[in-house]
Formats: sequence, C-alpha cells, structure tokens
Amino acid sequence: MTAMENQVLAFCRANRLIAPGDQVVCALSGGKDSVALLWCLYLLREKLGFTLSAAHVNHGLRPGEADRDEAFVRQLCQGYGIPLAVGRVQVQARGRGVEDAARRARYTFLETLPGKIATAHTADDNAETVLMHLLRGTGLAGLGGIAPARGRIIRPMLLITAQEVEGFLHQWNLPHVEDSTNAQGRFLRNRLRQQVLPVLCRENPRFPQGCSRMAMTLRQDGALLDRLARQAGERLTDSAGALDCAGVMALDPALRRRVLGSFLRQAGTAEPEAVHIAQAEALAGSNSPSAWGEFPSGVVLMRQYGKLVNYHPGPPLAETALPVPGEVRAGGWLARCKISPPGEKRENSPFTFALACDTIRQTPLVLRPRRPGDRLCLPGGTKTVKKLFIDRKIPAAWRDTLPVLAAGERVLAVAGIGGDVRFLPQPGAPAVTVSLVKIK
Repeated sequence: MTAMENQVLAFCRANRLIAPGDQVVCALSGGKDSVALLWCLYLLREKLGFTLSAAHVNHGLRPGEADRDEAFVRQLCQGYGIPLAVGRVQVQARGRGVEDAARRARYTFLETLPGKIATAHTADDNAETVLMHLLRGTGLAGLGGIAPARGRIIRPMLLITAQEVEGFLHQWNLPHVEDSTNAQGRFLRNRLRQQVLPVLCRENPRFPQGCSRMAMTLRQDGALLDRLARQAGERLTDSAGALDCAGVMALDPALRRRVLGSFLRQAGTAEPEAVHIAQAEALAGSNSPSAWGEFPSGVVLMRQYGKLVNYHPGPPLAETALPVPGEVRAGGWLARCKISPPGEKRENSPFTFALACDTIRQTPLVLRPRRPGDRLCLPGGTKTVKKLFIDRKIPAAWRDTLPVLAAGERVLAVAGIGGDVRFLPQPGAPAVTVSLVKIK
C-alpha cells in the first residue's frame, strides 16, 4: 500500500469512521482532493469491508465548467464500475454568500443518500478553517476546526496534506478537473490558501498536519468540558427549567460559559455568541433580584428567586381574584397567598410581597394587567408603573404580562418590581404574604 493509503486506513480505524458492512458515498466534485479520496477508498474497500459509491452535485453556478465536471465524474466512475448519484440543485444565497449557499445545497442533496458520506477535507482545509476562525475571534470550538465525523459525514483525509494528495494522484496517474473559483481572491479561504499557508509552511513544512492534530486534540478537550458542563447544568437546573444563579457563578469560568450557552440554546437562541454568553453571565451574577435580558430570536431571560428563568409571556393576563389564603393561576403565573403570623420572618422582593392585613380588610385582592396611571411608591419615591418598567429595562413586549396586585384602585405591588412601601405591615403585626412564580 502507498503511504497515503496507510494513513487513511489508520485514521479511519483510530476514529472509527468506517465499520464492516457500511455503505460509503464519496462526495465527488472531480477536483484533486475528491478524486484522490475516491481512489483511496476504492483501494481500501475490501480491507475495511464496506461498499463504495459516489455522488456529484451540479450547482450550475459556473457555465460550461459545471457540465464539464459532471461529464468527467460520470466517465471516471463508469470506468471503474463505481455507482454514481448525480444531483442538480438550485442555489439561493438569501442573504448568505454564494459559497455558503452552495455548500448547504450540496449537503442537502448528499444527506438524502443512504449510508455514510465521505468528504475530501484535508489537513490544509482544516488549517485554513482554524485560521479563518482565528481571524474572526473564536474559542475552543473554532480552534477545533473540522471534525473527523459529524453525524453521517466522515472525513478520512483530515491528516493528508495537499502535497500528499498531488503525489498520490501522480503515483496512480489519476486525472482531475480544476474549479476556476479556487483561484479567485475574493474568497477569504482562497487568500489564506494562496498567501498565508505558503508562508507558514516555509517556516514549518508540517504545519497543516500539526494544525490539524492540534484541532483534533482541542476537540477532545472541548468534548470533555461540554460533558462536565452538561452534568453541571443538569444539577443546577430545577424541574421547571430554571437555572440556579449562585451555583452557576460558583463554577469555573470554562464550565460556566458552556452551561450558560447551553441554557440560551434551550431557551431558543440557536447560535449564542460570546457577547450573548457574557450578557447571560452578567445577568446571573447581577445584584438586582429581578434583572432582565433580551437575546437573539426573541429570547428573554429574567432573574427570579435567585434563578435564571426563560421568560415566556404565557396566555393573556385577565383580572383574577386572589383568595386569602389560597392560590390561583393568572396568565403564566402562579400566585400563592397566606397569612403570616406575628414574628414570622418576611420576605419582600420583586416577586414576594408582605402586606398589612388592614390593606385587604374591606377590598378583595386581584391580579390584573397594568393600567394607564398606575403608580407605585418605592423607597426612592413614587413613580408610574410605566416609568418603573422603563427604568428597570423590562422589555416592552412583556410589560403587559406582568401581574399587578391591586385592591380596588390601589396598586399594592407589581411583579418584577416589588411592593408599595405604604402598605407594608408594622413590625410584630400579622401580614398577608403574596408570592408570584412564573410557570410554563
């Protein structure tokens, strides 16, 4: 066997990319890398015990060249009796670059095929990917570059360099086609390939392999941290899905960032960036017991009873009588009311209010949405509820979903802000304690 065959065989075995009986589809563009991969897999198919086929995607983006490439791969596969599936896709950028849109369209077609899909990513491709992430700013995930496997996608040539590919093609006298866009400097990856990698390789000819091995090591480190963070997240998340703020802030920063990133993804922010995770971290560590934060995809997190909660507005809040004592659901909230005897420790927070019993002697308690002109007296003075919402930076879309606790025309308390100081119980006197909990 050639050196490249041995490397690919060892890599496949070490990373368990191909098992006996697998069906492997080689993604075949017709370029150097994909032709080398196809032929290498063809040579190894019996040793690894898999069946081989190929797939080609005609994007139709390069007039003349696209049809030439398709004709080439058809002839190549026919000559060696390799089954070939050809797909023609319509590329629509829709705000993304054409290169990214073509890649997505290509994978959409490939993933319709049965079996594992082998792509011809090389050590040079991995080094370029790591450099691109470095330029944009990244963490362990970005430095991890291209994964050896992702779902059904496998990359058997991830430690093979472009130079080794060319030597392999020459050794077997294998033809290939050239994609003219690979020479265009408007793509960042091409500029790195043409201008940056050659400089690095002059300093260290093994730079692509070293970079690729480093990336795989960092992927393993990242996988361990992710596993530990998943365990920590499960331990710190209650049955209602709220995250314990003190517990999160006590974690090592590397775990804390991962726990908060996972929490944001579960809340609906699909791809939280470092700035969003830092925002969630500030929220979890905030001294404000009712701090709020808005995140991408319309996600709103708030602190409640020392927990970080994914705030769902819930059903519309209608005026609801609150039994004393007792509990009731109002909108997306559960309200509990009890009589606190003299001497009992009382909590006054943005979601728990201790009120003088005289407050409700004549007028029943109700939960309702805010109304124009509602005012609340806090230690700093009296303000409208509207102004308090603005001061506390409570998102406008959620303000009408926060319950106002009222007795007749009097506003006694507002969820997320606190109780009116004029209705606090006297020391040693009994009190009515109302607590509000956000529910799904």
